[in-house]
Amino acid sequence: MISPNVGAPQADIFHYYKRAILRAIAEDRAIRHEEREAKRQKRLISPDKIDQLIKRYLVHAPYKVNSCRYHSFVVYFSNLQRLGWVEFTGREEPSSLQDNYPAGQPRKYFRLTAAGLMAGDAAWSNPLAALYGRR
Repeated sequence: MISPNVGAPQADIFHYYKRAILRAIAEDRAIRHEEREAKRQKRLISPDKIDQLIKRYLVHAPYKVNSCRYHSFVVYFSNLQRLGWVEFTGREEPSSLQDNYPAGQPRKYFRLTAAGLMAGDAAWSNPLAALYGRR
């Protein structure tokens, strides 16, 4: 769980992760759509039309369109830690998997940093590009 900085609204890293996945899908769909239309109409690709399509796809995308895989979330979250967008609060609590199983790893709490709060949607959508730049 993530606790926000003081004065910031409650934030859930899973929400940001899901929004990042949705944004990446919307960008991919918009680019492909605009490339097809530009080719069909024999014109240049319009970045403005791509931006409009991205916005439209984001508005109409259901939140549960894609499932979240544990490993991909772990990789995503580790990139956020390397960027300094989240930090450990120092708070831990025990966790248990189920009644008949031994205790799991402790539940650790994180908070968004000022850098994390200031990062834009594009950066949250692709933290690898924020880390290493676009290729």
